[in-house]
Amino acid sequence: MTKFDVLTVGNAIVDIIARCDENFITDNGIIKGAMNLIDAERAELLYSRMGPALEASGGSAGNTASGVASFGGKAAYFGKVANDQLGEIFIHDIRAQGVHFETKPLAATPPTARSMIFVTPDGERSMNTYLGACVELGPEDVEENVVAEAKVTYFEGYLWDPPRAKDAIRECARIAHANGREMSMTLSDSFCVNRYRGEFLDLMRSGTIDIVFANKAEALALYETEDFEEALTRIAQDCRLAAVTMSEEGSVVLTKGERTKVDAISIPRVVDTTGAGDLYAAGFLYGYTAGRSLADCGRLGSLAAGLVIQQVGPRPLLSLAEEGRKAGLI
Repeated sequence: MTKFDVLTVGNAIVDIIARCDENFITDNGIIKGAMNLIDAERAELLYSRMGPALEASGGSAGNTASGVASFGGKAAYFGKVANDQLGEIFIHDIRAQGVHFETKPLAATPPTARSMIFVTPDGERSMNTYLGACVELGPEDVEENVVAEAKVTYFEGYLWDPPRAKDAIRECARIAHANGREMSMTLSDSFCVNRYRGEFLDLMRSGTIDIVFANKAEALALYETEDFEEALTRIAQDCRLAAVTMSEEGSVVLTKGERTKVDAISIPRVVDTTGAGDLYAAGFLYGYTAGRSLADCGRLGSLAAGLVIQQVGPRPLLSLAEEGRKAGLI
């Protein structure tokens, strides 16, 4: 028996979420719908211009770990915070959701990462992230026993921005594969793909990564094509298993010999798309590590993503286990 179903590794970030109009995005030079990396000065400026805001622990892989735990799965997380107020918030929140989190915090600077997220009336979120303590995540933060005892280790493509994190991920892959476990990643964002296309493809083609998550824009960016069918064909060739999401059109789960189309769930209104991809991965990996069919894995992913975009914030406020039972998926 393994101790954990899913271990996730990512940037430990506290989200500061506020609503805004389209003019705010334009006037402040924010790239809509993307994750914009910013420095401390820009973070202070945007914070000063924000309206009323909600603070909530986030970070892509942290959201995924919380989703797995909400389904009833056994989740663990690696990520770096500082010993400060936002760091305490992050540690409390992720542990309160039942996720194993023991990464040692930094004693001082840089401070815990924060992401100012502006949500426009269409529900789209534009993230402005100061990485802070995240950049200090390194190989020394890898808990070998946790990686060895996790069925799947999953990390976010955003980790390719802080340089030492790459070494941590490669160490996780070495340990995981040495223990017969699997490695998974999400491409995170099309701008992230454009920065690291060659490295991401090498991770996939070398077998360092077994399972890849992407959305339609990321898949197109990965292969520098406008032909979605071509992107799907190529991603199926480059990794053992891929799940590509398409917003309201659902998702496609691909292996070299099989393609499964999964519908999105019907929802009355999109409130905030923050965390949609993270929660899709949570549902999928919960199902995958429980031995469910690929179609069911996709359905669990669609359920979690559909629920999280009906609320403000990236972590499930409802019990995903209970919602899964209501939907007949658990």
